[in-house]
Amino acid sequence: MFKTVECEIGGQPLVLETGRVAKQADGAVVVRYGDTMVLVTAVSTLSIREGIDFFPLTVDFQELSWAAGRIPGNFFRREIGRPSPKETLTSRLIDRPLRPRFPKGYRNETQIIANVISSDTENDADVLALVGASAALVLSDIPWQGPLAGCRVARIDGEWAINPTVTQLAGADLNIIVAATDKAIVMVEGGAKFAPEEDILEALYQAQQALQPVIAAQEELAAAVGKAKRPFSPPQQDQELVERVRSLAEAGLKQAIVVAEKLPRYAAFREVEKEVLARLGEDYEPRAKEIAAIFEDYKGELMRRMILGEKRRIDGRSLTEVRPISCEVGVLPRAHGSALFTRGETQALVTTTLGTSGDEQRIESIMGDYLKSFLLHYNFPPFSVAEAKMLRGPSRRDIGHGALAERALTQIMPSKEDFSYTVRVVSDILESNGSSSMATVCGGSLALMDAGVPVSTAVAGVAMGLIKEGDEHLILTDILGDEDHLGDMDFKVAGSDKGVTAIQMDIKIPELDRRIMGQALAQAREARLSILDKMNQAMPQPRSSVSRFAPRIVAIQISPERIRDVIGPGGKIIKSLVAETGCKIDVEDSGRVLVASNDYAAIEQAVELIRSLTQQPEVGQTYEGPVKRVTDFGAFIEILPGIEGLCHISELEHYRVGKVTDVLHEGDTVKVKVLDVDPSGGKIRLSRKALLDPPTEEEIRAREAEREARGDRDDYRSNSRGRGDRRGGRGRSRREDR
Repeated sequence: MFKTVECEIGGQPLVLETGRVAKQADGAVVVRYGDTMVLVTAVSTLSIREGIDFFPLTVDFQELSWAAGRIPGNFFRREIGRPSPKETLTSRLIDRPLRPRFPKGYRNETQIIANVISSDTENDADVLALVGASAALVLSDIPWQGPLAGCRVARIDGEWAINPTVTQLAGADLNIIVAATDKAIVMVEGGAKFAPEEDILEALYQAQQALQPVIAAQEELAAAVGKAKRPFSPPQQDQELVERVRSLAEAGLKQAIVVAEKLPRYAAFREVEKEVLARLGEDYEPRAKEIAAIFEDYKGELMRRMILGEKRRIDGRSLTEVRPISCEVGVLPRAHGSALFTRGETQALVTTTLGTSGDEQRIESIMGDYLKSFLLHYNFPPFSVAEAKMLRGPSRRDIGHGALAERALTQIMPSKEDFSYTVRVVSDILESNGSSSMATVCGGSLALMDAGVPVSTAVAGVAMGLIKEGDEHLILTDILGDEDHLGDMDFKVAGSDKGVTAIQMDIKIPELDRRIMGQALAQAREARLSILDKMNQAMPQPRSSVSRFAPRIVAIQISPERIRDVIGPGGKIIKSLVAETGCKIDVEDSGRVLVASNDYAAIEQAVELIRSLTQQPEVGQTYEGPVKRVTDFGAFIEILPGIEGLCHISELEHYRVGKVTDVLHEGDTVKVKVLDVDPSGGKIRLSRKALLDPPTEEEIRAREAEREARGDRDDYRSNSRGRGDRRGGRGRSRREDR
């Protein structure tokens, strides 16, 4: 049945439509906001996928180029291959709030596909796809505990804005995506320009309030055309086996839980599990997976009970204590910048590489193509968690963690005008036991400083956790991997002492009130300041210069009209400049020219050559050049390559010149001064006379005597007083004749 509902959010209507397209999917919704439209489908198989212990959910967000009237720029001219970073990040954005709301034990293959089918390039489709995914699941017979909705909240010129356009976002100092139910916030992702924690909290609840009409619209749609949910009962455990496993494992688990180091603790867990299996006997060997699941659940229960009851964490720390930190910089001799950041059993080796504008990354998107001059890449090799796996390309997790760290560090980067380099930061995780993305932030900040990048301040990050049972809750600072796994919240906050630059939060429980979130933000700030203190001891400020192995870059500005003089026909001139100097030369459309090389003398040579090609004549400046043409009224002199000016016959000498060739000939080299440049026609008036010393009285008398002897009645003094005096002199001579 075709059905449409409409609600308002951010000052314009959001429309949900179902029943017209993709009717064979379990649930299908088209979401429209402005002229941006997203088709979202949800399908789940009727049979359980056997042999797995996880929920097989796949989320794919796709930007279809035709939606914005574009043809893909790849060789095949079609949407194929690896998703773009934007598509990957949006897929994660949808997955994170949806996944915890499927029933525990659901093992049916489930897929959500969100296709952007129309883009007005102003309203971003990412939050619309999240709304559509929730609506498609609500309408379907798939067991899911919804609805929820998502929006973008920004602060622009001090005012809160919900779902602002791309153009409006350019002026925002806070940009956060929030997913929420009718009762609580369930997911947060975004960044800010050093926003105070109170502002972050206010932004989140502004978003939650704005989302209520969208949630109500989904409920209205489901009430009208929604399907009855398919029956699902979570797998029932053998209670007798549960009790036996728990009783056999309890003593050993309690001892293993308090082993501070990760690998010895995991080894102790394995020994306890082996002992339980041995004591159960051979008859239970076919049920090893079932026993392992019971064991894992009980382990988590004991950990939570220990933290809540005894206020004691796995590694013995207090609730607010940060693990021991080590900061080392300059650890790699040839990298432009490097840092080794270690926090407990999490370690990141982070490097910074400096390049030229030719190294910028070109991003193709239906929202428009653009260039990135700051890149951060995150790698998570299997050895960091004592695993042996095939090395593949970066996973969705790797891309997501890198994007979070990049967002945190972007706010401290200098402008392109102040620092002409393209900057790439790479974080390789060497050990992992809790928040390697926040270790990347800390290590990235140090590596940038070590590379001599003039960042505005240091930035650090920390991951917070939550254990909540009933009305009781505890917030954990700098969580371990196990505390993340067994806890109810993963809350990452990065920033400086001035405020927050990046935030990411995932909630696993149905409700989380404002008081708890405020406490988590305040506790994160205290931890962040203590980490920054350790970092500042290792690297208090950026190095005064870049590495000697980094290219030196000099930026000069030329008139955009003179770009063609540097490039030349078919790039002939710029190629010759590169060949002659060995420098890398990049010319921007604005007329900004970047010259890069490790040889500073070569840079100076290239800059001088470029200036000679593009220099503009200035009034009052002196130039030297050849005489190109001689006429009755003056000489045309090339003062700059391709630029000629006229030196009138009256500006050749202090005395009256009878013929131009009495002073200059074609091919002569002469120094002249620019008297005037016509801004409209570009005509340039030159003077040779202005650079000559005025004649002495003796020279004047001698010249006059010579003229009288020849019968020449022109006054030598007249031209020395300027053109008006000469006319006056000639006038007096005519009157004397009469």
